[in-house]
Amino acid sequence: MGNYAGVDWASEKHDVLIADGAGEELFAGTFCHDEAGITSLCRALVKRDVEVVAIERPDGLLVERLLDAGVQVLALHPNQVKAARDRFRASGGKSDRFDSFVLCELARTDSHRFRILEPDSEETKAMRALTRAREDLVGARVSLGQQLRAELDRFWPGAVGLFSSIDSQISLAFLARYPSPADAKGLGEKRLAAFLKNQGYSARKTPSQLLEHLRAAPAGRAGQVETRTRRSIVLSLTRTLQVMVEQIRELESEIAQALRTHPDGKLFHSFFISPQSVICAATLLSEIGDCRGRYPHRDAIAAQGGHAPVAVESGKRKNAKFRWACNKRLRRALETVAMSTMKWNPWAADLYAQARARGHNHRRALRTLGRAWSRIIWRCWRTRTPYDPAQHTALKQHITVTIPSPSRPRPDSKTTARIASTLTSSKLQTAGG
Repeated sequence: MGNYAGVDWASEKHDVLIADGAGEELFAGTFCHDEAGITSLCRALVKRDVEVVAIERPDGLLVERLLDAGVQVLALHPNQVKAARDRFRASGGKSDRFDSFVLCELARTDSHRFRILEPDSEETKAMRALTRAREDLVGARVSLGQQLRAELDRFWPGAVGLFSSIDSQISLAFLARYPSPADAKGLGEKRLAAFLKNQGYSARKTPSQLLEHLRAAPAGRAGQVETRTRRSIVLSLTRTLQVMVEQIRELESEIAQALRTHPDGKLFHSFFISPQSVICAATLLSEIGDCRGRYPHRDAIAAQGGHAPVAVESGKRKNAKFRWACNKRLRRALETVAMSTMKWNPWAADLYAQARARGHNHRRALRTLGRAWSRIIWRCWRTRTPYDPAQHTALKQHITVTIPSPSRPRPDSKTTARIASTLTSSKLQTAGG
């Protein structure tokens, strides 16, 4: 039997403690987070026959190097380590060296209670990098759009609300051409119509309606110098947003391509009706991964995604609480699946309606439906089989309902009819075979 180690990682250094099977310390040291330090750390583990390493993170460069060194990695949640500290202390003290000791002890005495980290494939890790980068860029775009909106509210409120969103392509093109009230002073209906035509505007509003919106807005009272300064700020924010929007579009194209070529791409995409629904499908794939041993039972995905409640029992009391510690990205993706399927799947719409009838609010009803979908996703994922409505027993039982109740979201009639036709043809083929 090999030895055990605990690594308390940080951005600049890593504290390591190695112990044998009896808990006797064999080595303790600190390594810098550079090539020489990480190489020395891995060499120290291999030299002392370390079999299992405990660390408080599931990914990253250090974890990949530990796996390359041939050791088994226990990726522990920080809450698990926090709860274990009091086993070895009474004073409440904390240090990096002490944390490496706690991690080492957990690896030595409780490794059988935690799952060994199994890395995903290169395709899945690439997909995860793409979806998370897009999410970060979208967050930055929203923040920058709010800053642009606030700037316009100060001296040109007419440009706010002119188009569908402040960071839409046509809105940014308009602000790049007319960044201040002075620039739009001579703007007439013909000139605006030519601009809209050049931008390929969908004509939701006529040029006269847009001009009326501009003229009806309250006029700012900024002076010439202030207006010139704020005009420059609007141009800077607009150009930055234009670049950001284009980069997000390119990332989305890469995500769509990666989803098409991934071995599990068709599986996760099968839960969406629209062929354009690639972002949520890719997020599900990247956050769940392709390591089938990671989720051993059907509620494991729901727990990881925060759609399974936490049971709290004491004596005669038994409560269910909201699960805070979870994968937030997976939580949002499961909520998106629940919301989108209510529009076309009678079973999903009925399950949501039943949850609301029990007194659950919208978010809790979504988690109820998301938990049900996570079980189906888990089954399809384990068997590597795309979702097929014709094989969904619960959907077959609800597809005969033609008049939804007023409290139930009404599924799209064309999509429901198409599903019913698929189920009927499936039954005929089964009978004929």
